[in-house]
Amino acid sequence: MPGETAPEVPGEATTPPRWWRATRSSAAVAASTVRRFPFTAGTVAVVLLVGLSLGGLWNALSDRSWYPDVAYGLPSFEAGRWWTVLTGPFLCATPLDYLPVLIGVVLLVGLAEARLGSRWTAAVTVAGQLAAVLVAALLLFALRHTEWSWAQDTARAIDVGVSAGVLCAGAVASATLPSPWRQRLRLGLLAYVTVSLLFVGRLDDLEHALAVAGGLAATHWLPVPGAAHTSGRLSRREWRLLAVAGLVLLAAILVVVWLVPSRSPAGDTQGLGGPGWQIAVFLVVGALLVNGLRRGSRAAWRWTVAICLLNALLGLFVGVAYVIGKALGEQVTVTGAAVFVPTAVIWTAELVVLLAGREAFQARRPRRRLRLPGRTRRTAQAPAAPVGPAAAAPPVAAATPAGTAPAADRDPTRAQARAPAADPQARAADLLAHRGGGNLSWMTTWPDNSYFFPDAPDGDGESYLAYRVHAGVAVALGDPVGAEGSRAGTITRFAGMCDHQGLVPCLFSATAQAAGTTDELGWRSVQVAEDTVIELPDLEFRGKAWQDVRTALNRAKKDGVEYRLVALAEQPRQVVSQVRGISEEWVGDMGLPEMGFTLGGVDEALDPRMRVGLATDGEHRLQGVTSWMPVYGEDGVPHGWTLDMMRRRRDGFRPVVEFMIASSCLALREDGARFLSLSGAPLARTGPPGAPTVLDRILDQLGAAMEPYYGFRSLHAFKAKFQPHYEPMYLLYRDEADLPRIGLSLLRCYMPSATVRDLFKVPQHAA
Repeated sequence: MPGETAPEVPGEATTPPRWWRATRSSAAVAASTVRRFPFTAGTVAVVLLVGLSLGGLWNALSDRSWYPDVAYGLPSFEAGRWWTVLTGPFLCATPLDYLPVLIGVVLLVGLAEARLGSRWTAAVTVAGQLAAVLVAALLLFALRHTEWSWAQDTARAIDVGVSAGVLCAGAVASATLPSPWRQRLRLGLLAYVTVSLLFVGRLDDLEHALAVAGGLAATHWLPVPGAAHTSGRLSRREWRLLAVAGLVLLAAILVVVWLVPSRSPAGDTQGLGGPGWQIAVFLVVGALLVNGLRRGSRAAWRWTVAICLLNALLGLFVGVAYVIGKALGEQVTVTGAAVFVPTAVIWTAELVVLLAGREAFQARRPRRRLRLPGRTRRTAQAPAAPVGPAAAAPPVAAATPAGTAPAADRDPTRAQARAPAADPQARAADLLAHRGGGNLSWMTTWPDNSYFFPDAPDGDGESYLAYRVHAGVAVALGDPVGAEGSRAGTITRFAGMCDHQGLVPCLFSATAQAAGTTDELGWRSVQVAEDTVIELPDLEFRGKAWQDVRTALNRAKKDGVEYRLVALAEQPRQVVSQVRGISEEWVGDMGLPEMGFTLGGVDEALDPRMRVGLATDGEHRLQGVTSWMPVYGEDGVPHGWTLDMMRRRRDGFRPVVEFMIASSCLALREDGARFLSLSGAPLARTGPPGAPTVLDRILDQLGAAMEPYYGFRSLHAFKAKFQPHYEPMYLLYRDEADLPRIGLSLLRCYMPSATVRDLFKVPQHAA
């Protein structure tokens, strides 16, 4: 009976409890990690075991009487305790030191082991640790007899820990990373050791600086396996990264001096931090400038150059005054020299970077034109398709004065070839009809798209990309549309336009052909969906696999449900009203805003060039509706059709969707179509080839989380009934650092009107 538990059969295997399955799964993951990263895992294990056995995880080892006998440094070496280079690396002076050390081992040594292999990583880490400790002791031995008080104090210090070797491994591993991750890691390491050495100045800071410098130098002397080859020329992104790094370094100096004043190599920083409000103002202004420089803003560049020039001139003036005073035999001191002199040098270096890379900072904000009362602003968006015979007329180019471009076409964020008398949307539709496109290309003619028409060197320019800008990201929809030979160049020039304007470029729902082009640009790709394509010429609903489809066709015939393939714009008003009613019912049941971008609705179906399938019963009551977008070939004729909208009445004919798709296959084949695309459901796929990456697993989890809301995976499984073949659809992007902004931009592309409340709202059927 329902609710009862079946009795256990003696001898029958039982399912292990959940805690046991979780334990076995965790053990399997741990074993796999150890096999893949043996040196990293071994280092972490030894440090933890030593700390546990000596009590270092909860008590400071530096307070123990035997600490000088195991810690390395110049005093230990002078006393003959050379074994400390072997005992010191496995210890941490205080319990708080364990966290950064272990995190560094996992991140930097783990990265090195993944990129270089275990043997190289072990050699680099051990050699870097030994070299940094010994060279630091040698330098302090040479400097301690000078009048430099910092050298005298540091020469008496001892230290423990493996952090120098960890940083050396990270510096060497940076050579194997592609741009811009290589520059990001190196700048991060250099910024850390610079600030810590100049403005904290402990023995470990000196060792860290030597380890990073030695690791970076070794990448030029040693044949590092997998090292990336560089051209030596900096791209726009790299110039912007350098400029941003300079401001971040200056901000870090101010914060460190304010929070941790000390006797450093630059001098005594006690009392030089300034009031907190000045630090806060600098951080706010610096954040604004950093954001502008990151985007290549010309205005941010000018402001930063002015500030750098002011500080550089001030430093030059003070330096000249100091030299003149010394030459005249005067007693000259510079107040706050411990902070003023290094920051003046950095400001000057920042100025040099900004001036040398000035071509990377050309992006300007679009001008906002004033809307006068009684007049409408002209945009690149064509009005919605009219209903009726007038809708069948071909698009007419917008009338503009000779030699000028439409107002929206003058938008500087749309760096494209200017057609003096063509509205961008109409021009895109004309190119699509005459040059052909992919299965999703019709969506590029919808409203709310911007268009990129490149200036081809040969003067052709017969291709374009449709895109939308949200959160500083230009999301291009699918592959370029137009002449086959110009599509690769269109992607390259689109990336250049975005780079010039400070936008993050990406292509969404692109094909493998576009992925091949972006691979040459050094971009990344991840599969986000699968296009499901039905070949029509030999289609027959025979065999067991088509049982559900045949049942739907037979039942529809029995129940008097009929199918018509029409242009919705030419249907009576009451039919259009029924279509809107079913669609609104579907949106209401979903409980979230209707999605757009690659998911059209009734307004898009009203375009007379689309085909709409209607399923009606004997009482002329609409049971379901599908809309089909044309897929044009180069001869200007649709060779196939792509499914867009698919709606059914909640309390109507149950297998209506199977019936409509099967009927569409037969009707469109009679009209000469070669294939139908059932399109791809976002975040739904049969699985990527090979082992899934971390990003693949994240997308799978996101798809599972959204399943109760939109049912993408259920839809993908439903389409399998029609025995399609699958074509992967990709998100193409520059590097992983862009993904958070791309995710936010895609969210706004699909749901531009959704509020925060909508995004956290749970539909009734998902509760």
